[in-house]
Amino acid sequence: MANYKINNGNLELIKENPFKLEKDLQTLTEENLKLVFGLDFVKSEFALNNFRIDTLAFDPDASSFVIIEYKRDKNFSVIDQGYAYLSLMLNNKADFILEYNECGKEVLKRNDVDWSQSRVIFVSPSFTTYQREAINFKDLPIELWEIKRYDNQTVNYSQIQTSGAQESVKTISRDDDVVETVNKEIKVYTEKEHLEIASPEILELYDTFKSAISNLDGIELKPTKKYLAFVSGSNIADIHIQKKALKMWINMFKGELDDPKELARDVSNVGHWGNGDYELQIRDDENLEYIMSLIKQSYKKNKK
Repeated sequence: MANYKINNGNLELIKENPFKLEKDLQTLTEENLKLVFGLDFVKSEFALNNFRIDTLAFDPDASSFVIIEYKRDKNFSVIDQGYAYLSLMLNNKADFILEYNECGKEVLKRNDVDWSQSRVIFVSPSFTTYQREAINFKDLPIELWEIKRYDNQTVNYSQIQTSGAQESVKTISRDDDVVETVNKEIKVYTEKEHLEIASPEILELYDTFKSAISNLDGIELKPTKKYLAFVSGSNIADIHIQKKALKMWINMFKGELDDPKELARDVSNVGHWGNGDYELQIRDDENLEYIMSLIKQSYKKNKK
């Protein structure tokens, strides 16, 4: 898609300014890792067992490691390389935790990591049609992100989305012990799985809130192990589906949320799954507009 700038009522084409080196991609991304991906930087050029990981990161929301690789060439298999990196991680968990502890500000213990949500991100100026089709599975722990740099000092990161994938990567007919081993331990969670427990009434209630939240500009739905996250830059609101209710967390710190009806419970000193210090238990849509006013406060604070 071409980009233009307005100059005295006329459109002028904004030309792409391609990256000459993979290192340029890496440096820019690592310096803005939190803003772009919501990840914590751990290590650049992490070497282990004849592998060299471009960027090792940690996802604080999923409590999992993320491997990021940068590519300018197009001659690589995202499936083969992605699973090789994940296999390396799962077979050397102690090394990854040690690297985090030596490079980070906090101490990570073995039980603090959810290995099932580990994933690999490939960042490249472009991907081939074959590579795009290769990720067209509903449960693949591999993401493709295209990056474009332009002459007007702007950069765009965009994730390649699967086209309504219904097939599981586990159905791939291939004699590959690495893929099979990784798939036994890593799981990509889907919205459908979260909804299976809910009654018909709660399914309808969820659809109502999902539609209202999704109408906010730039919202993405990201299923995680414990909840469904509504994200625009950072998490706006997280929903855990229960059989007879929705549990929602609003991503605002204690004292930030204007809640005159006091519907939200303060969970700042209580263990909970979602992001933020405010929790709601929702059983009907009676307060839909009011709850949306609370969510919009989080949206204003956290959106890109």
